[in-house]
Amino acid sequence: MSETPPRPIVACLPRLRAKLRDASALLVCLDFDGTLAPIVDEPDAAAPTAENEAALETLADTERISTAIVSGRALADVRARVGPATAYAGNHGLELDRDGSVTVHPAARERATLVETVCGLLEVALDPIPGTRVENKRLTGTVHVRQVLPVTRPIVRELTRDAVDRIGGDDLELSSGKCVLEISPSVSWGKGDAVCRLETASPDDTLTIYVGDDVTDESAFRAVEPDGVGVRVGDDSPSAASCRVRSPDDVTSLLEWLVTTGVDLLENDRSRSPSTTDTDLDLGN
Repeated sequence: MSETPPRPIVACLPRLRAKLRDASALLVCLDFDGTLAPIVDEPDAAAPTAENEAALETLADTERISTAIVSGRALADVRARVGPATAYAGNHGLELDRDGSVTVHPAARERATLVETVCGLLEVALDPIPGTRVENKRLTGTVHVRQVLPVTRPIVRELTRDAVDRIGGDDLELSSGKCVLEISPSVSWGKGDAVCRLETASPDDTLTIYVGDDVTDESAFRAVEPDGVGVRVGDDSPSAASCRVRSPDDVTSLLEWLVTTGVDLLENDRSRSPSTTDTDLDLGN
């Protein structure tokens, strides 16, 4: 799928309404950092906005709507930060909690010791560089560089690349996100795979919407488009998502619209009239 600038969500509403009319259920998958929670300098301080927490609670109480939190954070970490949700995927989909049953990608489990060794080495190697933070998430690792001076970031990347290559060899890989370097097992698996597993377990004719803001969310956008709807949080940079909103605050408005207008549009539910109109959703301009 070619990537083009996603359109503002308001421009996507006719398509979204049509897809909802053809669906019997709705699966709403959401990234955490930058989507439900604003990006902050200290990752441990990240929390969903109160409005997004309230919207998630309403979604959880709405029939025929399922929710999933799909995050690069460790499963236990993201599960403790936000809820309720029908499912949680942590470590970019390498671990999945669905209906209380947790599954872990076998290759990730086998290479967890390599990730731990790399993270331990980097904690020492990067300690002299102000602002760096190494996070061992068991199955993956993250080097945070948001508070590192831009002129120093290439050095951090070089040291991290060297550690991954020397210790992990072909078993580990290094990738980049928003102000982070991600250390992960070299397996063909990502957030999109976790979303596909959730779709497989969903009722037939379920519409999937995925909302995320980072590079790692692109695999999920590709997994849901064009049958479902990908919504990128941020600017209009090219993306596999077809729609966009500007910020976590606008994610709230989208979720509230789905609870009111969206659920009323679902197939076989014609007894109620939509309680909002398209013009009430003022997002993503």
